[in-house]
Amino acid sequence: MRPVLPPWSGTLAAKAAAFITVMCCALAALLGVLVHVQVTNQTVGQARDQALQRLTQATERYEAGDTLRRDTGVDPPELPGELRDLAVAGDRGTMVAEREGRPTMWAAGPVDGERALAVAVDYSQQARTIEGLDRAILWSSGLAIGATLLVGAFAVTRVTRRLHTTALVARRISAGDLDARVNDPRTGPRTGPRTGLRMGPRTGLRTGLRRDPRTNPRTDPPTDLRAGPRTKAGPQDEVAAVAAALDSMAASLQGKLLAEQRFTADVAHELRTPLTGLHAAAELLPPGRPTELVRDRVAALRTLTEDLLEISRLDTGRERVELDTEQLGPLAERAVRAAGNGTEVRVVRDVAVETDRRRLERVLGNLVANAHKHGRGPVVLTVDGPVVTVRDHGDGFPEYLVAHGPQRFRTEGGTRGHGLGLTIARGQAEVLGARLEFANAPEGGAVATLKLTAE
Repeated sequence: MRPVLPPWSGTLAAKAAAFITVMCCALAALLGVLVHVQVTNQTVGQARDQALQRLTQATERYEAGDTLRRDTGVDPPELPGELRDLAVAGDRGTMVAEREGRPTMWAAGPVDGERALAVAVDYSQQARTIEGLDRAILWSSGLAIGATLLVGAFAVTRVTRRLHTTALVARRISAGDLDARVNDPRTGPRTGPRTGLRMGPRTGLRTGLRRDPRTNPRTDPPTDLRAGPRTKAGPQDEVAAVAAALDSMAASLQGKLLAEQRFTADVAHELRTPLTGLHAAAELLPPGRPTELVRDRVAALRTLTEDLLEISRLDTGRERVELDTEQLGPLAERAVRAAGNGTEVRVVRDVAVETDRRRLERVLGNLVANAHKHGRGPVVLTVDGPVVTVRDHGDGFPEYLVAHGPQRFRTEGGTRGHGLGLTIARGQAEVLGARLEFANAPEGGAVATLKLTAE
């Protein structure tokens, strides 16, 4: 089984720190070994040359019959056996060994047949020099690794902070905040959240586009965004490129969505006048089956138009709530009665909530109507404290709706879509500060859960 690592070990900063540490340790070890070997070879070589030179002088004195020095002797008992055997065999050699507890450089050569003349040179100073060098290598390597880690951590933290900011902005855009921008200073010209949109005197949106007279009015496409102040750009790195791509994508997405919202609002507003006239004309038709069909279709068109206008108002994010204290149980019962469907209301625990009664009744009415239209009975609305659930016993919500929420007029597999009811319900719930969730019951059926805030 693979070991379970802590969450922080998967971060870019931790991986970069581990990589820097390993590389610094490897480099320090390599350089330390090279310096140690080079200095040791040089020190040992100098000591060996000195010992062999003294051995030459001692051999000349021995052959001349002069008295040998104190550190020179024939077959001294401290002479290492390997060096003695080498000298007896007729060769000269050197070797570092202990003598009276101190490191000594021995040099030995043959004299008088099977005897060895040896010279002992104190090697303590050279040994201390090598030990001091090793300690200096260890300390300098530790300091170099620590300094490199600090500098590397500072550099990586700056990069990861920018990546974290980019990810945060991406999550905000995913949550619906289309004004969110990274505005990384390395990306050059900023595309800040300032837009060129103004609310017109009607419910539709109108662009506040101002065309530069220097551009070609025939080929320059209209846009819904005005860029923020331009700044001098520095060299771009990969993080800046990602941030610039995200800002560009967000600006393009915002422009398309605003154009769609403006189109929806304009179409819905323009339809109200002819539909009003059509409704008045339908009321003047003589009674009969054709008249009922015309009136039914006109009523459906009026409902769709009002739903489109309501979505347009919700999209602007300028809706204001009129809060009041309401008992949730009676309010839910009124919403069910207004829907006109056979829905069972169960009040497990009633509470008082501070909410906008009209908007909350709209949310509950849409949920109940959707359950009857797209599910199967029995449909049950349950009030349990500040939580209201609406459940049917049909085939349940589609997978895309459970995963991503309601989408306007979406259909899959040839089935009917869910229209605008659930989209309006979620939008009104967001205005109320409530959370609307969609799920499927294990035993079958769709479950919509509205979570309010109790007093």
